[in-house]
Amino acid sequence: MADEKEFLEDGDATVIEFTDEDGNAFYYEEEMIIPVGNDQYALLVGLHDEDDHEAGCACGCEDGEEDVLIAKIVTNEAGEEEYVEPTDEEFALVQKAYDALMDEEEGKD
Repeated sequence: MADEKEFLEDGDATVIEFTDEDGNAFYYEEEMIIPVGNDQYALLVGLHDEDDHEAGCACGCEDGEEDVLIAKIVTNEAGEEEYVEPTDEEFALVQKAYDALMDEEEGKD
């Protein structure tokens, strides 16, 4: 998913920096944690500074779609949390869990 991750605390928000193989940095805010069984997945929303973008950037901001990622939270050998790309099966389970959470929230309103 990314070569390097850095956690930045911005008040109550957790901002994650992903660095790709070319050294480009991308920033995402942890919007919510979605529990699935014994695993946890983060819903990450891209943070973009319009001045930093140029035509054809890889973040998808040009098409007006929101830049959203799902990442599995794992603990590495050093005991630190890392975000990794989920398998297709895990992604499907996260989608189902997210939909259930949203249905539950709508029922409370």
